[in-house]
Amino acid sequence: MKYIHFIVNPISGKGKHKIAKQDLEQFFPVEDYKLVVEYSEYKKHAITLTRDAVAKKPDIIVACGGDGTIHEVASGLVNTDIILGILPVGSGNGLASNLNIAKDFKKAVDTIKNGQPSAIDVGMVNGHYFFSNMGIGIDAKIIQKYESMPTRNLSSYVKASLLAAANYKPHTAIVECNGKTFETNPMLFFISNSNEMGYNMSLTPKASLQDGWLDLLIVPKLNILEQMYFGALVLLNKTERFKKANHQLIKEVNVEISNQDTIAMQLDGEYYQFNENTFKIRILQESLRVIV
Repeated sequence: MKYIHFIVNPISGKGKHKIAKQDLEQFFPVEDYKLVVEYSEYKKHAITLTRDAVAKKPDIIVACGGDGTIHEVASGLVNTDIILGILPVGSGNGLASNLNIAKDFKKAVDTIKNGQPSAIDVGMVNGHYFFSNMGIGIDAKIIQKYESMPTRNLSSYVKASLLAAANYKPHTAIVECNGKTFETNPMLFFISNSNEMGYNMSLTPKASLQDGWLDLLIVPKLNILEQMYFGALVLLNKTERFKKANHQLIKEVNVEISNQDTIAMQLDGEYYQFNENTFKIRILQESLRVIV
């Protein structure tokens, strides 16, 4: 009998997918599957639920939500034998899209039931995992404003981007990677493990979850016309055309943000504040198993 443990964020996707155990039992016969369904009640609650679930040794733990929920659940499964399943019912669903997991509920359930486990790379910054991307710069401010929006959709994300760009002031960063050290004043300092952020947008369209590399993208401070041009390229997934961007493939990078005690950061589209200004970011190759 296969044991599958579901961790559901009941407010993901505007609360349209209130997954109940009886909804799942029609796909997973009780004579063949042991099902447990739990619900997160607040931000980071899924981390605790996952930790407790891991102790029960299920075969699969399924994250039911958006990229934030997936981030919390997957963080507890890195370098374990437990497989991550995904039911993408959030607003962005960038990681699920990158893994070709369908948004359609029945198709996603079928993947959990009949799919095969595949190992993917994981990023880590100062002991915190990320699976799609992370950023120290304007993208963190965008996420902060986006989280305060009454609705979460593409138009809200664009509005948050415009609000963040209006008053964002970049900070000086000292960067060490690929054998070189340099100083930069980035509007955007973005590291990606996957080729999609959500809403079918990408800053790093050539990134891969299974290539053993992280994609680093640094964009300097821009004037208003340059910001508009870069924004258009983001929407078109053509950021490689922006000549001012510094793009590198990295295994690890060290970053120091000058004259700052608290740093805003986004991890997989969730806003965080770190009370430190020095960061080590590196890749953990093939350290998470996902059913696809």
